[in-house]
Amino acid sequence: MSNNFGSSRERWNIQASNIAKKTYNPIRSIVENIVVDPNPNKKMIALSIGDPTTFGNLKPAKEVIEAVQESVSSQLYNGYAPCTGYQAAREAVAHYSSNEFLKVDPQDVILCSGCSCALDLCITAVAREGQNILIPKPGFSIYRTLAEGLGITVRSYNLRPDCGWEIDLDNLESQIDESTAAIIINNPSNPCGSVFSRNHLHDILDIAAKYYVPIIADEIYEHMVFPGRKFYSLASLSTEVPILSCSGLTKRFLVPGWRMGWIIIHDRQNILGKEIRKGLHCLTQRIIGSNTLIQGALPRILRETPQNYFDEIIRTLYNHSKLTYNYIVNIPGLKPIMPDGAMYMMVQIDLNSFPEFQSDLEFVQRLLAEESVFCLPGLCFDYPSYMRLVITLPIEMLEEACNRIEQFCMRHHIKTSQSRNSLDGIVIPY
Repeated sequence: MSNNFGSSRERWNIQASNIAKKTYNPIRSIVENIVVDPNPNKKMIALSIGDPTTFGNLKPAKEVIEAVQESVSSQLYNGYAPCTGYQAAREAVAHYSSNEFLKVDPQDVILCSGCSCALDLCITAVAREGQNILIPKPGFSIYRTLAEGLGITVRSYNLRPDCGWEIDLDNLESQIDESTAAIIINNPSNPCGSVFSRNHLHDILDIAAKYYVPIIADEIYEHMVFPGRKFYSLASLSTEVPILSCSGLTKRFLVPGWRMGWIIIHDRQNILGKEIRKGLHCLTQRIIGSNTLIQGALPRILRETPQNYFDEIIRTLYNHSKLTYNYIVNIPGLKPIMPDGAMYMMVQIDLNSFPEFQSDLEFVQRLLAEESVFCLPGLCFDYPSYMRLVITLPIEMLEEACNRIEQFCMRHHIKTSQSRNSLDGIVIPY
């Protein structure tokens, strides 16, 4: 047999695609390159994993489990579903996401394989190679990973730790130009645990409207809000700005591995038009729909999970965050910022107080090596001199982790260690 392309191929020459070469996940890259072994004499405590199910203390409600069991035993959901999801499942999401200020149409719901898939479809649908999107700093690294793989430039706007991680609005506005395709707003925030006020959200919407830029709203932590704060969805506050809202079961229902997320298209002025809507629908054909067994269970899950279950989860996370904050705030060289929701806490590291370490990465590496406590460095979120703590651990493990962090800081903090050594008659010069 012969072919028509000649004999230019004389050897194997297989190269990765451009998207494969450009795709980079900072968290995975940094974590996988930490080659420090934990202290073998201390049990590992990971404050790094954004999975609330890891330690087994936080479990889904029995109604959620029963709904999936029924879905499996029915034998109705073993085949393919429509790429955007079963109609009954989309109706359930629409009802769940509607409120007195916002009515969601099932036709505006697209089911996805987790919230990260929802974000992927949204970024891919609204931004083209050569354009830019705006993302928060500090922020979850998946936004950068998804965009840069497609040749989309990422610009970071600053969050203000001195103002509860509100957006620096002047900085946000300064990043926008003619090539800005979308602004990503993450509320409540990973990694900050912040929850934006109604007024602040209105200010953000005013900027988006002024420059005619749509918003991709990452609201996966909606409803995971501590007492004294209230979550407002961006779409409930604007009839003008087109918003693609991304959420799912993952966090609130404590089932991240079930991979059930969704996009809700909020476009009351028909600004996105048929093109973006059609583009999203076409992109769903690349994944051939989300998990059908969970889709079958979705109406029962969203309808029957009791409010007291959610209240107990929030109470647990709030108590954990208070315990962690009250402990860490008294540790020399560390400055925690109390979260208002989600399941994380950002802690500032005063590196001048720890002259042995040149960066937050070195700090967390040594903490892992000496105390077997693993936190994510701020570098993972494009925010050096910080570390992120996860607060979902059992309370006794969280207390032990805080105690080990304190012991580590007492050894390495320049003033504290000098004071201790002076008491021992030994002064170590720095």
